[in-house]
Amino acid sequence: MLRLLRPLRYLRPFVFPALLLAALEWYARTSGQGSDAVAPPSLAARALMGALLSTGEFSILQATAFTLGSAGLGLLLGLLSGVGLGVVLGLSRRAADMSFLSVEVLRPIPSVALIPLAMLVFGFGFRMEISIVAFATFWPLLLLTQAAVQQVEPRLLEVATALNLSPLARTTKIVLPAVLPRLFVALRLGVAIALVVAVTVEIAANPSGMGYALMIAQQSLAPELMLAWLFWIGLVGYALNSAALGLQRWVAQRMGAAPAGAAP
Repeated sequence: MLRLLRPLRYLRPFVFPALLLAALEWYARTSGQGSDAVAPPSLAARALMGALLSTGEFSILQATAFTLGSAGLGLLLGLLSGVGLGVVLGLSRRAADMSFLSVEVLRPIPSVALIPLAMLVFGFGFRMEISIVAFATFWPLLLLTQAAVQQVEPRLLEVATALNLSPLARTTKIVLPAVLPRLFVALRLGVAIALVVAVTVEIAANPSGMGYALMIAQQSLAPELMLAWLFWIGLVGYALNSAALGLQRWVAQRMGAAPAGAAP
């Protein structure tokens, strides 16, 4: 009996979403019938299938590719600059003290507040969105990397000093391997921020991507298409987070297997 019930545990995460969708379906077909803001999930699912099969200007694949491309390149820029500067500030107390005021003044600026400035510099399009995503992801990556480097075991740094390693060699051979698990936590956070900011920029200003398609659905008074796009954005975010988590586990397994495989 227990063996028969064990597969049911995999269905537990879907219980609450199923109940929520059922409640929304009931409300949309009763009290909310004819609403411009609420649509039955069944109609949203049909609209999502139509969007997946569409090849027009606002096809779901083109919009998704644009948003993911902007978010990915912006995250890459934020990752390289944030991790690089975070390592420097984590290793150098003097540099951290000198940059403290600048970091604390610039970090609280909302990334969307830079949209007018980015539009003046880059205009509408790809580069404007990338710049804002890079700004948004830079700060959490910087702070998390700095904190991780500051917590590196001092004995490891003493070994690097005893071996007369250059700053580059000390960073690549000692510091980065020691903080790698925490860097993956920062990467997962950066992935989520990049997607959120990219969609927000498209909703507010950039006439491309999933955010703009969502606005078009809203302006067309098509609540079923709005819900379809919202659900699709959620699926994309879930897939990105799962991919980052899978990469983290793969790297952790490789690092854990390395010592065992090193022995002759």
